[in-house]
Amino acid sequence: MSATMYPNYSPGLEGVIGGITTISDIISETSTLVYRGYNVHDLASHGSFEETAYLLLFGHLPDRKELESFMATLAAEREVPAQVYTALQQLPPSTHPMDIARLGFAAYAPFDPDYNEPATNHDANLRKAVRIVAKASTIVGNGHRIRTGKAPLAPKPEHTIAQNFLYLVNGVEPDAETAHVMDSSLTLYAEHGFNASTFACRVCVATLSDLYSGICAGIGTLRGPLHGGANEEAMHMLQKIGTPDKADAWIHNALANKDKIMGFGHREYKKQDPRAIYMTKVAKALGEKTGDTKWGQIADILENVMATEKNIHPNVDFPAAYAYYLLGIPIDLYTPIFVVARTSGWTAHMVEQLDNNRLIRPKCIYEGPTSETWVPVDER
Repeated sequence: MSATMYPNYSPGLEGVIGGITTISDIISETSTLVYRGYNVHDLASHGSFEETAYLLLFGHLPDRKELESFMATLAAEREVPAQVYTALQQLPPSTHPMDIARLGFAAYAPFDPDYNEPATNHDANLRKAVRIVAKASTIVGNGHRIRTGKAPLAPKPEHTIAQNFLYLVNGVEPDAETAHVMDSSLTLYAEHGFNASTFACRVCVATLSDLYSGICAGIGTLRGPLHGGANEEAMHMLQKIGTPDKADAWIHNALANKDKIMGFGHREYKKQDPRAIYMTKVAKALGEKTGDTKWGQIADILENVMATEKNIHPNVDFPAAYAYYLLGIPIDLYTPIFVVARTSGWTAHMVEQLDNNRLIRPKCIYEGPTSETWVPVDER
């Protein structure tokens, strides 16, 4: 009805161009995702999350000297002030980890030495962006420790962001293969165009607010189940199935009942989510390494049935779900991992927005009354 009455109206802004970016491109027809021209599969399989974050923020892949300097800066900026932990400790244990992440950044913001710099100061924005990326794994990791009654751990300067997160959550040093699985997932989740949370970040800073307000807007937007949380729901689905011998009957029954199959299909891709290809590879390898291959076996059955009967393929959330489970990560931390990764894309977009800013102010269609008559309160 609305589409007929208002031909220029697009619900959810679907298909509407919201801006111009040089950060990433989603090529739906070929199921390709590139970050500043680089195929995300190459970045995940050959590079590191730190290289990807540098690429997103500074526009090019770092050489050896640039990468070493960047990693040294990340290590130096990884810890947060004790006052942030004090703030998190005031929250009830039932607090959602996404709320912990949001408060963590809000509490840290005034401590940033560039906090009061003008919103259009490019160099200050980049320094803030690097601090945000550096601190995300610490805020989420130690936030989890605090909510489970454990003391925060001091980040180790020799750790990568993936290693830091796993160390803080599990309390033990991750091995190289385990860290690579986490690192790959961070790269694959780092950036994805003008999605809801990224657009929220851009809308926020377009008012000449600050990057920390934008990060809180992004986290709050990602918290909604229509944007974040698909990997959590995918793991709950796999747990419900339980064993490979039950998978075929379960998926056929779900399709017959027209149930939602979590972790399959994506609004931006006509065929396959390219991020799922490498994530599936490392998730399966992790299952072999840990001797727990049932999740990968269940996944194979579901993927085959969905491809054969619906021509629908898994998105990145599907293999990420059981990869994180095999890493020993609590399911309600899956979406906060998204935050750890996406801070790189969010901050890159906010810096880009502020470099050539225009207040984002779309129009709306009014359908309310137009000629009401004022009536004094005692006569209503």
